[in-house]
Amino acid sequence: MGMRGAVRTGTGTARREAAEGRPLCETANGIPRREAVNGTRAGLRAKARAALVAVAGGTVLVLLLSGCGGNDGGGNGGDHGSGRGKNAKASEPFPQAELAKDPTRIPGVGDRLQAKIPKNAAQVVAVEGKGKDSADATVRLYSKHGKKWREDHSWAAHNGKKGWTHNHHEGDKRSPVGVFTLSDAGGVLPEPDAKLPYTQTSAFTPPSYWPKKTRHDFDHVIAIDYNRVKGTSPLDPTRPQGKAKGGSIWLHMDHGSGTSGCVSLSKSGMRTLLRTLDPKQHPVVVMGDKASLKR
Repeated sequence: MGMRGAVRTGTGTARREAAEGRPLCETANGIPRREAVNGTRAGLRAKARAALVAVAGGTVLVLLLSGCGGNDGGGNGGDHGSGRGKNAKASEPFPQAELAKDPTRIPGVGDRLQAKIPKNAAQVVAVEGKGKDSADATVRLYSKHGKKWREDHSWAAHNGKKGWTHNHHEGDKRSPVGVFTLSDAGGVLPEPDAKLPYTQTSAFTPPSYWPKKTRHDFDHVIAIDYNRVKGTSPLDPTRPQGKAKGGSIWLHMDHGSGTSGCVSLSKSGMRTLLRTLDPKQHPVVVMGDKASLKR
């Protein structure tokens, strides 16, 4: 197979409601003083107006609090995030917002995959696909400092041309969802100060009948430890789970479109990963479409 987004919250609603609230509050303070000089009938009208304004003012206060609550607990810029969710509770932040806020977690990764990240892993390559059937993705590199994760780099990327799968098979043109270790690297070109064991050989050269745009795909690769033997060249054909489950799933250089199942990114991105990923830091890749990652 290898061969071939921050949570936004709606502050605008709160600001609009606050702007609408000021005239109400000013009216509530001003009406009694103006109406009191017009006699008894005017005074009665003022009291009636004051009562209505008090109700309106209370409504504005609730909306302001709801807007502030939306800012604390919004998710992905949706209705709840903008304060438009009528049933949202201001005091209860939304779970996805918490995933993005918690520095001890990889943003956007839910409990299921988060639990699969080894405790000793201090480097994570997070691959977030745009959608289940999309070939577009983003790659982010995180490093661990104490108990907190920090994003160090981000690149536009591609994954399998047909998207993602939880049950990868040879030839399905989809990338496997999951958490995998990163142990070995290689390529046509010499290693650029790589820390991972690196195998240089012309055997990585794509077949001549492949499209011209793929000629440099495997100048540098990092093997994703899916259905392969760790500690061997990415070219090692051994498939512990059997050939039908596919293999040779790599991080490699991008040619501008989807792959046969690998994850591809820019040449500068690949070189950064090779110079950064360190076996002593036990690097792993967490990969999948956005929805699958959040589960």
